[in-house]
Amino acid sequence: MSSPNLHPMLNVAVKAARAAGAIINRAALDVEAVRISQKQVNDFVTEVDHAAEQVIIETLLTAYPGHGILAEESGSEYGAKDSEFVWIIDPLDGTTNFIHGFPVYCVSIALAVKGKVEQAVVYDPSRNDLFTATKGRGAYMNDRRIRVSKRTKLSDSLIATGFPFRTGDNFKQYLAIMADLMPKMAGLRRPGAAALDLAYVAAGFTEGFFETGLSPWDVAAGSLLVTEAGGLIGNFTGESDFLEQRECLAAAPRIYGQLVPLLAKYSKFAGVDDKMRASDRVRQVAASANPDADASVDLYARTTTSGLDADVADEQASAPAAPVSRKLTRIKRDAPGAAIASADGDPTAR
Repeated sequence: MSSPNLHPMLNVAVKAARAAGAIINRAALDVEAVRISQKQVNDFVTEVDHAAEQVIIETLLTAYPGHGILAEESGSEYGAKDSEFVWIIDPLDGTTNFIHGFPVYCVSIALAVKGKVEQAVVYDPSRNDLFTATKGRGAYMNDRRIRVSKRTKLSDSLIATGFPFRTGDNFKQYLAIMADLMPKMAGLRRPGAAALDLAYVAAGFTEGFFETGLSPWDVAAGSLLVTEAGGLIGNFTGESDFLEQRECLAAAPRIYGQLVPLLAKYSKFAGVDDKMRASDRVRQVAASANPDADASVDLYARTTTSGLDADVADEQASAPAAPVSRKLTRIKRDAPGAAIASADGDPTAR
């Protein structure tokens, strides 16, 4: 139901998000019947993603046929290609949670005007929680004004993150980041839906959030929620131009200021000296976890599909994929299967 107090464009976005949420909730009643396919290793899409995205696009373009669309599943296929108004859509953020029946997922819709996000909706259909923001008008949860947490000490803070889950992600670097951060905070959480993670920072449920490998549709709506709730958002070095950089840090201001020095050396935008310090730290953490590891390997470099660590490969072994040939400590994986016919498989990542 729309509210007369909302910006007209935000009202349309809310209508679209609730329509998508209705599709998701109906499918959640029998999630095992949902057809699932695999975009890449540990990256899944369902018929629900496609149906939810389609109803969002139809709702938005019916109201604003001259606007552009950037959506996770269909890209820029729909809408005007040269419009200054672009809707950035993730129809189901947290797909892997959804296909397991784990109720942490959401719909994310943002409107960017000349590249700046001005309207945002994040809708959690399982809890019927609606987060909204209009630039300059504050952020709201279910029509109640929200603000970021008032906590000022990292040691008192609950921080959310997203663990690496795709082949090629730098697992060892994330272990080093966790080793640096976890002793300094009250807790670290990995809910599995970045848009909802950002909404929770805006609402003060957590003090901060960081993750790499994110796309614009993962963070566009949540970024406006955070800033309109009084928080800060940027990349790991603290720079505010983060939307296309696949690197996101958001937090209450005092906590943000404490996280940047800890994360900056792990940023892909860090200077050479910081990258060397990060590499040394990654080696140190890896060596303490596995004293028999080859210390000569440059652990700062990204892992590749032809050289996955055995423990990572074992975690992914249950995901449908072509047979692998095992060695004593490492494996070589062939190309993953193109699709999963049903939800009877056991995907193990977001």
